Amino acid sequence: MDFALSDEQTAIFDMAQACGAEHIAPFARQWEKDGVIPKDLWPKLAELGFGGLYVSEDAGGTALTRLDATLVFEALSMACPSVAAFLSIHNMCARMIDQFGSEEMKARLLPGALSMKTVLSYCLTEPASGSDAAALKTKATRTNAGYALTGTKAFISGGGYSDAYIVMARSGDVGPKGISAFVVMDGAAGLSFGGLEDKMGWRSQPTRQVQLDDCNISTDDLLGEEGKGFTYAMKGLDGGRLNIAACSLGAAQSALDQTRAYMADRKAFGKSIDQFQALQFRLADMEIALQSARIFLRQAAWKLDTGAPDATRFCAMAKKLVTETGSKVADQCLQLHGGYGYLADYGIEKIVRDLRVHQILEGTNEIMRLIVARDMVGA
Repeated sequence: MDFALSDEQTAIFDMAQACGAEHIAPFARQWEKDGVIPKDLWPKLAELGFGGLYVSEDAGGTALTRLDATLVFEALSMACPSVAAFLSIHNMCARMIDQFGSEEMKARLLPGALSMKTVLSYCLTEPASGSDAAALKTKATRTNAGYALTGTKAFISGGGYSDAYIVMARSGDVGPKGISAFVVMDGAAGLSFGGLEDKMGWRSQPTRQVQLDDCNISTDDLLGEEGKGFTYAMKGLDGGRLNIAACSLGAAQSALDQTRAYMADRKAFGKSIDQFQALQFRLADMEIALQSARIFLRQAAWKLDTGAPDATRFCAMAKKLVTETGSKVADQCLQLHGGYGYLADYGIEKIVRDLRVHQILEGTNEIMRLIVARDMVGA
C-alpha cells in the first residue's frame, strides 16, 4: 500500500499552491471587505485547467480524478477557502452539464464554463428545504416553448454574480422522482435576486436568494432527463463533500504553518513560546489530527474514483471528520496567537470564520452521521 503522491500529483498540488500564493492570497482580505471575488480571477485559474476539473477530455476538460481534485482544493484553500469553495461549486455544475447535458447544451455552455467566462452556480436549497432537499417547492410548469419556473432558492453562492444557474425544480409529483434540473442564464426574464446576505464567513462570495417568477426557459435548457434532477444533484454531492473537506484541510494547514512561524518568533519569559513543552504538545496534537484527516480524505476520494460500494459512506465520514478537524485546528491556532489571533491583520480569525460553514453545507454533519448510520444498520 503506497501512501505517497505520484510525481504528477505532487506537480498538481504545487501548481495550485503557487497559483493561490500569487493570484489569491495577497488579495483575499480585500476581497472579503469588498464582498466579491473579481471576475478577472477566474480566467487565470481556467488557464491551468481549473474551470473543468472533472469535465471529460473529449469536451475540453482536465478530467482529473476526485483524489487529484482534492489536491487542487487543498492547495488553493491555503490561500483562501472562500475562493476555493466557490471554484468547487462551479466545477460541480460543469461536471453535471458534461455528464448529463445534451450535445447541444454541452456545445453551448461548456466552452464558457471551461474558460470561466461563464461562472456557474448550483441552486438546490430552499428557505424551507435544506437537509430535506427532496421536499423542494420550486415548480417547473410545462409551456408551449419549454418550462416556466417559479420558486425561491436560498443561500446561493454566486446569486446575482454568476452567469448561469443549475436549478432543481419540481416538474412532476412529490418526492425525488418529480424533480428535474434546468439551466437558467443570467438575465432571463423572471429571474431576480434577494439582498446580499451578511455572513459570518465566506464573505468574498456574494450570497443571495435566487428568485424565479414565471421564469420561462426553452426545452433545450432541461438538463438531462425530466425527473432525474434529484439523482443528478445527489451524484454531485459525494465529490462536493470531498472538496469542502479538502478546503478545510488546506486552510487549517495554512493556519498551523502560520502559527508555527508566529510561535518561533514570539518571546515570553525569555524564550520563544515554541520552546514551552505544553505548547509543543498542542502543536503535535494538531499535526496528528491534520495528518490523520488527510489520509482519511484521500482514502475516501480513492474509493469514489474506484467505484467502491461504500464510497458514499466514506465521503460522508470524511466530510464530517475533516471539516470538524479543520475548525478545531484553526480555533487552536487562534488561541496560540493569543490576542493577536483575534485581529484581522494575522489572518487566523478569517480562517476560523470561513471554515465554520463547512460543517453545514454539502449536507450538514448531522446528515453525514445519518448516512453513515443508515449504511451501518442497513436501513
